[in-house]
Amino acid sequence: MMNSEPTVQRFADLEAVSRELAMQIAASLTAAIGARGLASLVVSGGRSPVRLFEILRAQPLEWGRVCVALADERWVGPEDAASNEGLVRDVLLKEHAASARFHGLKNGAPTPDLGAVSAWETFARVPRPFDAVILGMGDDGHTASLFPASPNLPGALNRAAAAACIGMRSPVAPHPRMSLNLTALLDSRRVVVLITGESKLRTYTAACAEGPVEAMPVRALLRQSRTPVDVMWSP
Repeated sequence: MMNSEPTVQRFADLEAVSRELAMQIAASLTAAIGARGLASLVVSGGRSPVRLFEILRAQPLEWGRVCVALADERWVGPEDAASNEGLVRDVLLKEHAASARFHGLKNGAPTPDLGAVSAWETFARVPRPFDAVILGMGDDGHTASLFPASPNLPGALNRAAAAACIGMRSPVAPHPRMSLNLTALLDSRRVVVLITGESKLRTYTAACAEGPVEAMPVRALLRQSRTPVDVMWSP
């Protein structure tokens, strides 16, 4: 059964959407800690979540009970400017959030394909279902590192597959990637797609139109009824 696509929640600017989402995440994590003793937050990199991370790290949560993990990663070391782990460590895991339990995806394997099993093993220490998964979306309709035309995309989008990490490649991005597959991304109490700018709004509108999921993988999130998905946008 297919859900109708989520209605876009529109905000005046990046500051407004970042503050609102940070408050929502803080409330969700606090509730999870109260109910289960631990909470989990899965995030991606990019420019859009930077202000969100800055606001979120200042929230006075019991961060020592929060597991922070990555939805995807470029296969580079954390010292590399392209690393999502590096971004999260530099921007989110500071102030109150410095005590959070971080779980990265990059390991010593030479390729993401060879490192996928070990990467997924790190999620044994991350409570699931995840309390929140925060994703972005590219102008090509990718989300996490689920890229159109990646050789492993059919396996990554297979709803019958077990939750796992999977090696991914983009025809245009310079680095091989590691990503959670669709099953893992949807093993969450809530997924948020955070997008900014008019071009991303046009991409989202295109994703809501008819067409194959493989052409715009974000459609796999939008066209499912398992997990609530919110789309939050600002200019």
